[in-house]
Amino acid sequence: MDTTQLLKGVLDLAVLAVVDGEDGYGYDIVRRLRDGGLSDVGDASVYGTLRRLYSAGALTSYVVPSESGPHRKYYGITPTGRSQLERQADDWRTFSTTVTTLLDKQSLEGVTA
Repeated sequence: MDTTQLLKGVLDLAVLAVVDGEDGYGYDIVRRLRDGGLSDVGDASVYGTLRRLYSAGALTSYVVPSESGPHRKYYGITPTGRSQLERQADDWRTFSTTVTTLLDKQSLEGVTA
């Protein structure tokens, strides 16, 4: 299944959820999303989402110097971002429950038909 369109709709939610657990730099966030099961997520999509969420005030950022390479820009969630996460998580739960109910109903109707 091509999950590209589904991913676009929930990427903000997924990024906020990952950063809510622990601050992270761009590639670390990409890795955590992939490790969490979103294997098709693209680097550019995540970096764009981080910039957009930062501009909207949902994320804060700070730079951590590195002795073995370039400095890393870390992102953390703000109170605005936490509110957005809670709101979008509730919306996702409602939406996914509705779709699951529709699919289960269709499956049952297919058995009795």
